[in-house]
Order: sequence, then structure tokens, then C-alpha cells
Amino acid sequence: MVQWHRILNKENEKMNRPKMILFDYGQTLIDQGRFDGVKGTAAVLEYAVRNKYHRTAEEVQAAAEEINEFLGRKKREKRHLVQVEVPNRMFTSYLYESQGIELPLSPEEVDRVFWDGATPGRRATEGIGDFLDFLREQGIRTGVVSNLAFCGKALKDRIDDMVPGHRFEFILATSEYLFRKPNRRIFDLALERAGLSAEEVWYVGDDYECDVLGARNAGIYPVWYLGAIDVPYTRQEGVLMVENWGELKGVLQEVKSESY
Repeated sequence: MVQWHRILNKENEKMNRPKMILFDYGQTLIDQGRFDGVKGTAAVLEYAVRNKYHRTAEEVQAAAEEINEFLGRKKREKRHLVQVEVPNRMFTSYLYESQGIELPLSPEEVDRVFWDGATPGRRATEGIGDFLDFLREQGIRTGVVSNLAFCGKALKDRIDDMVPGHRFEFILATSEYLFRKPNRRIFDLALERAGLSAEEVWYVGDDYECDVLGARNAGIYPVWYLGAIDVPYTRQEGVLMVENWGELKGVLQEVKSESY
């Protein structure tokens, strides 16, 4: 278990008890399991009313990967360099029309069908419900800021379904707001929505570049959640790292209202 009291960096970074905690979505609130784009595309193609070139799901997904490579989104380790979001409704409109495929679905429906098909094994991260109950009891507000190309309504509905009984004050999907983490503009927008200063907020996420460094650059105290991380990582000095929600609960129980 990480010893949180040893985590403060050499510059004596301030740790204030937060008035609000903002969360990432994927591999933080929800463990999405393995993402399978071919399965997602196959689910969408079931609705096709026209497939001019008789494209298979594999062929359409290969075309999608070419576009993603052009946009710089294919390699995960470089995704933080792309800080302007391309909404999926724009991406899929081009993708399917360019492949001679006609769909009777709205952009929101395409998002839902594809996303559900591509991530069928999703589940809430272990202990998140109890942790959110603890925050509510403590009067600590909650919100979500997610790098997501799918529409914000699909994200809200999925979170409400996977984490029932808890209502976040707001859920921001970057598909609706142009900028992606780690760009500080999306963090600044969340602060504006919350009506709080950066010093009053913590941000919890699984991605070091987008979540930890992004939040820190915006003046928000970052927490690196490792409980559902699905890529190799290197522990970093001066970063509060937690491996489960009980551990973060312990931090909050110890930290005072004043700064350390």
C-alpha cells in the first residue's frame, strides 16, 4: 500500500482538504475492460440500410484507424499531445459516408451502439460506490471531466447506470467542449462550473500525462488512481498515488482543513 504521507513533493506542495473532487471516467470511475473497435463497428453495421461496397466491420474499422493515425490519436502514449477534441458525431459521419454506408441512426444513437458494442465488459471500479457515499457524508462535492469523443449524454447515462445512487453535480465530456486534457482550458471550465478556485479542488484520474500533469498545471491537486490502470506505468516522486478507494478515503480522513 502506498504511504500517502510520504508523497508530498520536495517543493512542499500544498494539500488542502478539498471542497470538491473531480473524477476521470475510464479506468477511474469505470473499468471499461478491453476496447474492441471491430465489435463496436459490427454493432453499428447491423443497422445499415445501405452498404454500397459491402464493407465488413474489419474493413470499416481499418479505415477508422487510418483516420485516427492521421489525427495523431492512434498511439496512446502520444494522445496527450492532441488537445483539441474531434467529436465522434463528426468522425462517424465522415467515416460511414466515405465508405458508402447509410445509417438510419442519429449521431447520438451511433455513439451509444458503437460504444456499447466495443466495451461490453465494463463495470464500476471496486469500492467506488462506498467512496462516493463517504464523500457525500463529508459534504465533499463531486464532478466528472472526461476525455471522450462520444456525446456527453451517452457519458452521463452510462455513469448513472454504472454508479447508481450517486449524482455528480456535472459531467463534462470533451466532445461537447472542444478542449481535451491535459489542456488547462477544460480544467478551468470545470472550476467555473463549480464556482471554486483551483486550491479547493482535487482531480483523480488514471492517466499521468492527461490527469496528473494536466490537473497540476491548472493548479488543482492531482491524485493518481492506479486501481484499474491498464497500461504500464512508472511510479513518480511527488505524486499522491492510490491503489484503491479505501486508501484515498484514509487520506481524506487524515488531512486537515488547513494546508500541510
